[in-house]
Amino acid sequence: MTVQELLFFVFAVVAVAGAVNLLAQKHPINSALSLVVVMGSLAALYMLLGAEFVAAVQVIVYAGAVMVLFVFVIMLLNAGVEEHEGRGSRVAKIFGYPAVVLLAAVLTYVLTSSATADRGVQIGSFIGSTQDVGRLLFRDFLLPFEVTSVLILIAIMGAVVLGRRGEQ
Repeated sequence: MTVQELLFFVFAVVAVAGAVNLLAQKHPINSALSLVVVMGSLAALYMLLGAEFVAAVQVIVYAGAVMVLFVFVIMLLNAGVEEHEGRGSRVAKIFGYPAVVLLAAVLTYVLTSSATADRGVQIGSFIGSTQDVGRLLFRDFLLPFEVTSVLILIAIMGAVVLGRRGEQ
């Protein structure tokens, strides 16, 4: 096993552990910090795959700007620890646990199958320069890019309205 493969598995484990911690936290600020860990380890995985530009965008846009917005909205809403009456809903227990077991079984099969081991895993078909990424983002995928920015703006405005509702 090479150093690159070892680092890939280490950062993958950190990303999965951060995602599990994100779901396990009771306080929203701690969940947001766990999400920063996930974003950082994803950036490291992109670096290991040779996508330096995508890694930089991951850190600047997601781990930086979007997480600042998340924390701002959480602080604006004054979100504290939520009180739960039970340990979880029955529907989540009935459908959630079998879904997790099924997902783990499928992942185990895919990762250990000899059919995928012979072919290898194709990460993506796009390899290009920063100019190519910009051209794709602002020409071919302009509408989804703009819709995402409008949705984030609407979510922030909704958080402001919800936060100011208690002050009136």
